[in-house]
Amino acid sequence: MHLLINFAAFQIGWFSSVIGGAKQMPWLGPVAVMIAVLLHLAYAPKPKAEFSLILLCGVLGAVFDSVLVAAGWVTYPSGLVADFMAPYWIVAMWMLFATTLNVSLKWLKDRPALAAVMGFVAGPMSYVAGQKLGGMEFTNETAAIAALAIGWALMMPALTLLADRFNGMELAK
Repeated sequence: MHLLINFAAFQIGWFSSVIGGAKQMPWLGPVAVMIAVLLHLAYAPKPKAEFSLILLCGVLGAVFDSVLVAAGWVTYPSGLVADFMAPYWIVAMWMLFATTLNVSLKWLKDRPALAAVMGFVAGPMSYVAGQKLGGMEFTNETAAIAALAIGWALMMPALTLLADRFNGMELAK
């Protein structure tokens, strides 16, 4: 049951973030993400470890997406704190993504090559979907897609390693 809740909470948070960003309501996603994270932590046998993973993913995501913004490859219609940084609702999405690493995506942990392939394909696809919903725009689509594919191919195995290190979903020993 927790797997289904995790998957559903991710989907609701993702759509709330992108639609909120597109419709000049950038606060909507972070509110949905906060609820999803609190629900996730309530299920976690070791919430401190899981919260550490969530914060680390938020920082990594903020840096990664800010590089795309600073390079001029992507723009966002709302939620920007500074012109060279990713919007805060994107950072919230990274934190939301972290909630899936030890639950609905835990099957990737022992498969770094598959995690890299999934990142290479699914990472850019998520941004393309976000663009189609109006949450962001590619200003240099070729460079952005290439950076996203390479970045996510490197990031996914690294994130699964972090998830293993900060696994708050394992029962305490």
